[in-house]
Amino acid sequence: MENTMKAVVVREHGGLEQLRYEDVPIPKVGGGEVLLRVKAVALNHMDLWLRRGLPEGPGIRPVHLPHVSGGDIAGVVAEVGSGVNHLEIDQPVVVYPGLYCGSCLYCHRGEHSMCHEYEVVGEKIWGGLAEYTLLPAKNLEPMPSGMSFEQAAALPVAMTTAWRMLKTAAQLQPGEDVLILGIGGGVSTAALQIAQLIGARIFVASGHDWKIEQAKTLGASAGFNYHRGSFEAWIQEATGGKGVEVVVDALGADTWPMSIRSLSEGGRLVVCGATTGDRPDISIRELYQHHRRILGAPLGNQEEFRITLQLAGQGKLEPVVHQVFPLSDIQAAHQLLEAGEQFGKVVLKINEHS
Repeated sequence: MENTMKAVVVREHGGLEQLRYEDVPIPKVGGGEVLLRVKAVALNHMDLWLRRGLPEGPGIRPVHLPHVSGGDIAGVVAEVGSGVNHLEIDQPVVVYPGLYCGSCLYCHRGEHSMCHEYEVVGEKIWGGLAEYTLLPAKNLEPMPSGMSFEQAAALPVAMTTAWRMLKTAAQLQPGEDVLILGIGGGVSTAALQIAQLIGARIFVASGHDWKIEQAKTLGASAGFNYHRGSFEAWIQEATGGKGVEVVVDALGADTWPMSIRSLSEGGRLVVCGATTGDRPDISIRELYQHHRRILGAPLGNQEEFRITLQLAGQGKLEPVVHQVFPLSDIQAAHQLLEAGEQFGKVVLKINEHS
């Protein structure tokens, strides 16, 4: 094996020009670790923030530069460290992107994303936007047969987060109504598929008519364009004044007041992000007087990841890939995601020294 690899390195925060496709050393394998030959990586908004520079706020830790991001990874095992007996060289695998200690109270409960040492691959440690990446062996799961590396890379963050939101946190039931905001994003598109699998009636909202029409082909009953007014009035009309039992809101402060008012009596607002800000202006009375709940749901645990991976292998869930770029076209991939012009995941395909 050569000593260097191609990687996308951020050495200074800023614009697209800070994404440098260059040679860096291949990491050395330690005990309990695996060197993964990366085949595909899907982008998340975290990759944009890590390139621009993370905002200051609670729970936000600085990123040490230079840095390689990328948490949604599929590849093949290239080398294993001591103590790794459950994986074979050249075995296709998918990465559970949550890093955890494995020994705390929450880890013993299986709640890996509640671990006090929890972080996401590619956030603080180097990620998968490279030909090789170094990972804990416990984070690797066998890739289902018949699944492409590009599809596999599109699954972990989006599907595992959406499963956590709808199944575990909101406990969405067959026949209930759900409103999914920001349709076309990775998590929202995954949530649409999971809601359909559960048997809910699905409403969606977006700032793009073409995304709404695409969502209808995947099972959405109706959709609303944010630019045409308040979606809370639309959803009340669409449900005969009842509201929806669940709102999936990954957007943040700008939409929270409308999301809460879109809920039925006893409805649940489930959230996983704060893209538009983390300090919403809401009325507490609109919550408790209507028995409504707000549920936080970041990335699910590794068992939930395994469930979504199994369902995808059975064809019951299908990660949506919008476009695939070669790793060397990373700036174009970032530009597409930053513009919000995608429906599903933007994926980078990695070929050695391509």
